[in-house]
Amino acid sequence: MTFAKLTVGLGARSYDIVIGPDAQGVSALDEAGALLAPHLRRKRTVIVTDSNVEAAHGARLAAALEKAGIGAGWIILPPGEQTKSFSEFEKLIARLADDEIDRSDLVIAFGGGVIGDLTGFAAAVLRRGCRFAQIPTTLLAQVDSAVGGKTAINIPQGKNLVGAFHQPSIVIADMGVLGTLPARQLKAGYAEIVKYGALGDAAFFAWLEANGAALIDGDASARVNAVRRSCEMKAEIVAADERETGRRALLNLGHTFGHALEAAFGYSDALLHGEAIAAGMGLAFDYSVSEGVCPPEDAARLKAHLKSVGLPAGVEDLPPGADLNAARLVELMRQDKKVQAGVMTLILARGIGNAYIAEGACEDAILSFLTEKTAAKPALEI
Repeated sequence: MTFAKLTVGLGARSYDIVIGPDAQGVSALDEAGALLAPHLRRKRTVIVTDSNVEAAHGARLAAALEKAGIGAGWIILPPGEQTKSFSEFEKLIARLADDEIDRSDLVIAFGGGVIGDLTGFAAAVLRRGCRFAQIPTTLLAQVDSAVGGKTAINIPQGKNLVGAFHQPSIVIADMGVLGTLPARQLKAGYAEIVKYGALGDAAFFAWLEANGAALIDGDASARVNAVRRSCEMKAEIVAADERETGRRALLNLGHTFGHALEAAFGYSDALLHGEAIAAGMGLAFDYSVSEGVCPPEDAARLKAHLKSVGLPAGVEDLPPGADLNAARLVELMRQDKKVQAGVMTLILARGIGNAYIAEGACEDAILSFLTEKTAAKPALEI
């Protein structure tokens, strides 16, 4: 096996991101048992997944573990963002305790961002911390949520407000599983790839403009290249700033606006996380233009690319069904984890590939900006 590997350098807690398939077409998922075996102190594990992933890929993972002589129990949860809740968290913790998972064991998060975040948080707190592995099955999770150790659940006041930093022992990202992903979910994951180019790599953004449509349509080499570059950027940033005291905040480009939009939609399937982040990036670039720090043509270019692949690029592109009142959105933005001493911090852009941390953001200016953006929103479908 010659899988591409990247390392998140965190000293004794460093771990590999394994990207498959390899050059000979060998699937990383089909070799998951061999990849996980060195991380198991006894040959048993528990797999946490959702019903959709279990139906699509469960048999392959089970076979891979059996081939390596690893016994596995399964915990199958409901799919969807609403699973990232206290009620499902409580059930998961109880099941893991019933299965006698101890601090030396390793739990497998097998799914998208919801499963990864929820399982990682459970692993962080069960018996004051046990180990876990990420096997992300969505594009969004492969390039973002599975890497970096952020784990959390949602509460009504905001997204990811209850959680912990808890790094995985290994991340196994196989492009082959993306073949069963619905087109809408694939596009939502692509939004996070665009984020990396927009925040810090203008050349990568230009590459996405030329290759993004092919990536979404199934071009395997384009997918591997985009996942590798995204993970490279995230690994570098996380290694330098694991707990988001500085530069790591750049990875939140589009998220302060986007998380508020998600909350306004009740974390429902009406607006997926990646769709909210795409709209949030459009808003962040437009706000940067309004602040006089970003060339209008860069904001237009970002939004044009998002729309070209079928993603929303602002409030005007969102579906009906949510209260997008500007004052309510600002209220939701106040729950952002970057707020300090009651004052917002935004991630803004001086141009494509040049994001920066804007501390002390003016709430009145944000309210005025959002009032203008939401005043005449047509009811469009994504």
